[in-house]
Amino acid sequence: MDPSDHWGVQYAVSRRGIPASISFRYWIDRSLAFLKVRGAGTVRIVDEQESAALNLAYRGKSAPTNVLSFVFEPPIGWSGDYLGDLVICAPVVQREALEQRKSPRAHWAHLTVHGVLHLLGYDHLDPRDAQEMESREIQILQMMGFADPYQDSEDAMAGSRSTLAELQENHVFQ
Repeated sequence: MDPSDHWGVQYAVSRRGIPASISFRYWIDRSLAFLKVRGAGTVRIVDEQESAALNLAYRGKSAPTNVLSFVFEPPIGWSGDYLGDLVICAPVVQREALEQRKSPRAHWAHLTVHGVLHLLGYDHLDPRDAQEMESREIQILQMMGFADPYQDSEDAMAGSRSTLAELQENHVFQ
């Protein structure tokens, strides 16, 4: 059985303009394979209201965000491979892709990979950890044929990169 078969994808919004569940499963499967781990989980695609409510409840922030990662805390004796849940806000992702002049599909893939890395313990709270996480994201995305998501769209030819501080403002995770 393919590891991605263990990932559920829930759409709490219209699917119009949102990748199919097979895309999310592919991005997750490639991320896990790159890191040589297995795991199951759920991806839930939500609207701004649900994202804002979860962001407030779990992070004390009253605005919607692009993706939240909820790591599963297994009970004593648990032997399953459930990693946790990703909650991705469709309107925020679509707006960011437009503002950042990125392909919506590439941005969806990036945020999915980013969320999976959080489920596996990666974080970006300090510069060293952020650099490691960003490097993994770039490697995984390039393996799937996507460009470096941190490359400035306007300055891609010059090799300019967005700063971590600029990206962290919009990429907040649990």
